[in-house]
Amino acid sequence: MRRDIESLTPVTERAAQIDKLVSDGAKDLLARATENYSLAEALLLPRIKTALEKYLLQDEPEAASSAVAEFIKQLQADDLCLAVACEQGNTTAWNDLVGRYSPTVRSAARAAAGSEDAAEDVAQSIWAELHGLRAREDGRPASKLGYYSGRGSLAGWLRAVVAQLAVDHHRKQSRLVQTEEDADFDRLSADAGDGVEISPIAGAAPNPEAALSEKLERVELEKALAQSIGEMSAEDRLLVKLYYFDNLRLREAGAVLGVHEATASRRLSRIHVDLRRRVEAILIRDHGWTKPETERSFAEVGLHLDAEIEPMLALKGVEGKNLSSD
Repeated sequence: MRRDIESLTPVTERAAQIDKLVSDGAKDLLARATENYSLAEALLLPRIKTALEKYLLQDEPEAASSAVAEFIKQLQADDLCLAVACEQGNTTAWNDLVGRYSPTVRSAARAAAGSEDAAEDVAQSIWAELHGLRAREDGRPASKLGYYSGRGSLAGWLRAVVAQLAVDHHRKQSRLVQTEEDADFDRLSADAGDGVEISPIAGAAPNPEAALSEKLERVELEKALAQSIGEMSAEDRLLVKLYYFDNLRLREAGAVLGVHEATASRRLSRIHVDLRRRVEAILIRDHGWTKPETERSFAEVGLHLDAEIEPMLALKGVEGKNLSSD
């Protein structure tokens, strides 16, 4: 006998409500994806529900429908569809994954492994794990992509996986450390420094893979920034130092350089643009970042000129000279 929704128990009604939100979210996710590889909605439902239960409902079982919907909306549509399609054996998706993220994997492996040979071993292990070449006998997904939640970028998640496998290779263990274990991510995050909880959803649990990924991204961003500052001219470094660290007004900083206030202002604007371009080029060329990743990183972290950057502005006797060329 069919029962109306009003006759359902609170627990059953809540489950039905969550299922409806997950179903609606899956439809929206497929619509948002640039390439959804013709995935069926049913293939995304368990992945979305697992992420939802693990990172939101576990700590806030009575989360409002709006919070649940917002959580699902923040999942990375393109990356999640790519990961799920690869799991399903979609050749086009796998070729896209390898073509798009090989530079990211190689760069992360070189940074984490310490030697070229070790980096090659780590990179090959990653692709084997992602392709699911290692058979599982315990019912777990064959491919590590089965543990990508979609909460952070796939590139960031891959860096975290690479870092973990590099630790495993360094310790010469015979078994692979399982990326899906939260305890391992927490440990690695602790080794790297305090983890950063990036979830804006009230009540959402910390995302260990995202925390480690963000830590690695910050390190690479800082390295790129230091390199870019090192490539600046002495005059530009002096202007940055005078304005940001010595707290001179543009008129006063311009006087030190022997230029008009308006010229100093134009130079400072040009420095900002050049510095961002340099940093972006280094991240893409040397660290395998994508253009969207650099844009997101600049938006979230920004090139904030704080006290930690001052040592990078080595002036080498330039300060105090009259530098009147524009």
